Amino acid sequence: MRSDLHIHTHESDGLLSVEEVINLAHANKIQTLAITDHESTQAINKAESLAKELDIIIIPGVELLTSYHGHEVHLLGYFNDVNHPVLQERLKELRAQRTDLAHDMVECLKNSGISLKWQDVEKEVGANGAVTKGHIMRAIYHQEDGNTKKNWREIAAHFRPGGVAYLPYLNHAFEDAVDLIFSCGGLPVVAHPGLLWDPQIVFALLAYRPIGLEVYYGYWERQSALIKYYTEVAENFAIIATGGSDYHGPSGYVKLGQMDIPYDSVIKLRSYLTI
Repeated sequence: MRSDLHIHTHESDGLLSVEEVINLAHANKIQTLAITDHESTQAINKAESLAKELDIIIIPGVELLTSYHGHEVHLLGYFNDVNHPVLQERLKELRAQRTDLAHDMVECLKNSGISLKWQDVEKEVGANGAVTKGHIMRAIYHQEDGNTKKNWREIAAHFRPGGVAYLPYLNHAFEDAVDLIFSCGGLPVVAHPGLLWDPQIVFALLAYRPIGLEVYYGYWERQSALIKYYTEVAENFAIIATGGSDYHGPSGYVKLGQMDIPYDSVIKLRSYLTI
């Protein structure tokens, strides 16, 4: 049975609407799907309603940007029910903070000679979610300046360490995010550990509390070797191994449902959430 436990929609920085994501999952014979938008669960109710008619199981989720020792760490949270008032109030605060940071990034770009209007960024935002660097990057890419050969990697470099618009989001401590997810009935999972600034910190992250690790992931170099490595890490230090495409839209080279996730992992996750 095919599954994908890491999907983004237009409610955060994905390119497709909830309807388009569900229809694509159905076309790709996905039977279990986790919607994990950034700091937002607004897509969940609609996804569950649409998926029910297509016999697709939706696992409600969210992806949180957190900080650990001054660096960004992405954390997935999976839930049986995301409508906990504490969770929703905190997500609202986080969306506002990340949007404020996006404003600062745009100002950094302007100060460095890169012309960009905030209104152009807002055009890339499809819902009431947080405005992120992904939206800013797309706004730069879509600018009409006569250059039809914009380099996406060059644009992305502005937002990486050393880049003119690199402003890490450090207002949400990893430990606090883990505690938040647990307190609201969810299960935290460290996202794409192969993208951490220091891969060795995965052991410290997993040691904080019994949590999961995203293992079956495509957006890193040496994919096969890293999946094998993190499978072993998860077996020894995590309570569950998950995975997904981190799908944001058709422009990505990892397609929805492409990652081979053992169904045992899906069953274990669903069992944990229904205890």
